[in-house]
Amino acid sequence: MKRNAVYPGTFDPITNGHHDLIKRAAGIFDRVVVAIAAHSTKTPLFGLEERVDLAQQVLHGIPNVQVVGYTGLTVEFARQNGLQVIVRGLRAVSDFEFEFQLATMSRHLMRDIETVFLTPQEQFTFISSSLVREIGMLGGEVSEFVHPVVQAALKQKREAEL
Repeated sequence: MKRNAVYPGTFDPITNGHHDLIKRAAGIFDRVVVAIAAHSTKTPLFGLEERVDLAQQVLHGIPNVQVVGYTGLTVEFARQNGLQVIVRGLRAVSDFEFEFQLATMSRHLMRDIETVFLTPQEQFTFISSSLVREIGMLGGEVSEFVHPVVQAALKQKREAEL
């Protein structure tokens, strides 16, 4: 039986921490779909198409990974695409409560879809998209946190706002 997973998020922008988790998930599952949420409670810096494009560029070397945008409930997206597992990242204990709530609600909504938590390598535990976005938009150095294409995109956004 094939095991297929979805790694959902806003990825605004995709970071080296995301890349690490996706690469490791790709070693565990037959197929990993990186599902980039179109609508969220956040106001993204990058539009959906930009986020999908950046993620595709960053992840292009991982053969069993697919990047798509989506709207609606993650569990419904997973069901419609034959994905049995939702992969979520936990950077710190502070992430656990929210992620536990999401996993429990997902199980309540769709009992046949499981949630699996992965923790990042130590050097990525403090990286978040929101911190990278803020540092990049204020002209700070983000090269150790993101792929060069993301760094260039952040620089371009910053220059467009100046």
